[in-house]
Amino acid sequence: MKKAVQDKYLETHSPSFDDISKWRGIDIIYFQEDLRQKAKGNISEKTFYTYFKNNAQEKIPRIDMLNILSMYVGFNSWSEFRKKNPIAEDKKVLEPPSNIVVESETTIPEAKTAENTKPEISIDNQAFDEINQNINFSSEKQNFLKRYLWLGISIFLFATVLILVFYDNLFYKKYTYAFTDADRNSSIRGELDVKIIRENESPILIKVKPNSPFVYETKSKNLKMIISSPFYRTDTVKRDLTSAPDSENIELKPNDYAIQLYYYSKSIIDFKKKTSELNRLISDNALIYQVVDSDIYGIETLDKQKYISLVTLPTTSLEKLEVIDSQMKNGKIVMIRFKITDDEKSK
Repeated sequence: MKKAVQDKYLETHSPSFDDISKWRGIDIIYFQEDLRQKAKGNISEKTFYTYFKNNAQEKIPRIDMLNILSMYVGFNSWSEFRKKNPIAEDKKVLEPPSNIVVESETTIPEAKTAENTKPEISIDNQAFDEINQNINFSSEKQNFLKRYLWLGISIFLFATVLILVFYDNLFYKKYTYAFTDADRNSSIRGELDVKIIRENESPILIKVKPNSPFVYETKSKNLKMIISSPFYRTDTVKRDLTSAPDSENIELKPNDYAIQLYYYSKSIIDFKKKTSELNRLISDNALIYQVVDSDIYGIETLDKQKYISLVTLPTTSLEKLEVIDSQMKNGKIVMIRFKITDDEKSK
């Protein structure tokens, strides 16, 4: 199937390498676009890396992916492709199970004989009843004491645990922080990262959803948090919680260069103008990374011109481009990290 897909694509395209296992970046995006047009379906970048690379895992993709690839190379389904491209399979011959002989023995119970039969012992009934009653009374009394003793111990332990839990929670206090755009005086529409810095402890990273406040419960007297976003300048906020209000609004300064980069990377405008603006924004020596959603291949690097070529291609993949992070120096963007979010849809 890999060979058939490769040959089909090479009929109308000229990728960087003929070998499909060496395709990357723009080659994969062009292939995805060709697949959408000819098979009306899509495979994600992660799926491509998993099954088409040299060290791909030895397993078969999902049946819907196989059907899409089969239609791409000219068949109606994966089943039809297999029938016309049979693969010899080793047949394992199972040895017949060995015969099992079960031997049964009939055991004849021993008949009771006069020698095995012991004579019954007769005891004085009145004395036996008195002794038996005293034993039963003493046993019931001990069981009663044990039962209530364990019940009392269990209640005491349960009460102790409740006291410890709620005693600690009494000192916790809830604080609510809302974030707004400092220039537009509106709520932040993008996702924010809030990193809580605590003394002698590792930082805690919390994701804040768009248009949502950040709610934090603590019994500490101080709070230090670093707020970051791809489109806003990183800000460090410190608060003395002994006198701080329960709710507060925090303004974030927009990162104008990051917003322009996102706009010109995603927008559908005049090709020349788009290329010119991206050339102006991005440094010639910028480090550009594409984050790949794969367990094997995590990051690929691109130069400035390849990135501009990628974001100016008229493909549907451009709609799913997401700028994760960017850095600026001397009025130029010197680092970009982005990814293309894939959603696999069969025909």
